Amino acid sequence: MLNDILADGLNGSVSAISFLGSGSLPSVFSVSDLAAASIGAAALAIGDLLFAADGQRRDIVVDRRLSSFWFASSLRPSGWSIPPPWNLVAADYRAKDGWIRLHTNAPRHLEAALNVLGVEEDKEKVAASVSAWDAESLESEIVNAGGCAATMRRPDEWIATEAGRSVAAEPLISWQETGDAPPLSPRLETGKPLNGLRVLDLTRVLAGPVATRFLAQLGANVLRIDPPDWDEPGVLPEIMLGKRTARMDLRQAEQIRSFASLLSECDILVHGYRPGALDDLGLGEGERRRIRPGLIEVTLDAYGWSGPWKRRRGFDSLVQMSCGIAEAGMRLLGRDRPTPLPVQALDHATGYLMAFAAVSAIAHRLKTGRSARARLSLARTAGLLARYPCAFDEGGFAEEDEGDLSGESEQTGWGPARRLKPPMAIEGVSLLSARPAMPLGAHEAAW
Repeated sequence: MLNDILADGLNGSVSAISFLGSGSLPSVFSVSDLAAASIGAAALAIGDLLFAADGQRRDIVVDRRLSSFWFASSLRPSGWSIPPPWNLVAADYRAKDGWIRLHTNAPRHLEAALNVLGVEEDKEKVAASVSAWDAESLESEIVNAGGCAATMRRPDEWIATEAGRSVAAEPLISWQETGDAPPLSPRLETGKPLNGLRVLDLTRVLAGPVATRFLAQLGANVLRIDPPDWDEPGVLPEIMLGKRTARMDLRQAEQIRSFASLLSECDILVHGYRPGALDDLGLGEGERRRIRPGLIEVTLDAYGWSGPWKRRRGFDSLVQMSCGIAEAGMRLLGRDRPTPLPVQALDHATGYLMAFAAVSAIAHRLKTGRSARARLSLARTAGLLARYPCAFDEGGFAEEDEGDLSGESEQTGWGPARRLKPPMAIEGVSLLSARPAMPLGAHEAAW
């Protein structure tokens, strides 16, 4: 699987990598292989960046078990609890002719679903209303109303759709050189290779924040920007490690000008806006390059960049339903309801692939003087995973113990906690961050 990832990279890898451990998370797909391979790719990119600086090869070790654990969560609170990741309505429901998943964590997505169903925020009432609908009809109505939903499809049904064929034809990472770039001067310190690089983070749950968390752990100055009313309490303690965070309303002209000022001084823009969304804010691709010549961009979409669903809202759980992963789990394990992956592996894997792309683009710019843009999607990552069914005789992992945790406490904005040890080791590089996870809007919108 790692070779599949590296085949879509910008640069050939020169670092030596090894994987420790055996076993797998329980799934009909090779989720643990995906965890180790995607984390390994991000680590290789760091090793290769350092090689470009000093000509020294680094040994890289990836722990398969810890990689799998990080795909679930890395934070262990002390004396407090992380809120649940889902609200009461977000769930799988049986329609007249199949299953549908409603993703209602965001207030506007919840409102859209409830309006279509004509019910109040009550799970039993939602279930009763859903049962009167054809799944695809309800999916279409909710999506058209601005909500998020996905019908459970078989893998062959997905690949037969125009959207499925379009995603399958896309590369795992789509690259485009965007022109000559001014010299880039990261400090390339061995311990923190990305020191000196500024990363503007416009991502939400969950892949993009995983990518920028990795960049922050390697020393990048990551500033995340969120709207005034946005919150994602069930994941923030997990993914805000190492970052600064501010709020801006990009619907206001003054705030757009302030954002453009931030953009003019950043090196990497990571965003999960759907195609055309930044254009609507007056920040189209040409304008972004004018503001910041040489800007490296890493962008994420749920359902690909070329098909009829390229502007469709989507999340990991929805993509698993659409692309056949949840149906395959149900069918092959003999379950009576959709059976997704044991962790949100599409989000986490795509996040590490985005980090791999960002670091690869840095190395490419240093070597060639050319900047680049990388595009990825959750659905294309799902296509990679679908090619690797899991061998059921591999067995599981030993349970987590005290030895899996880092020694120091992290004083997060919610309370003290400890992190799992990093799932990778890069010779001479530190993955520990001095900046704890903090709530959204904890800092000023300034570098």
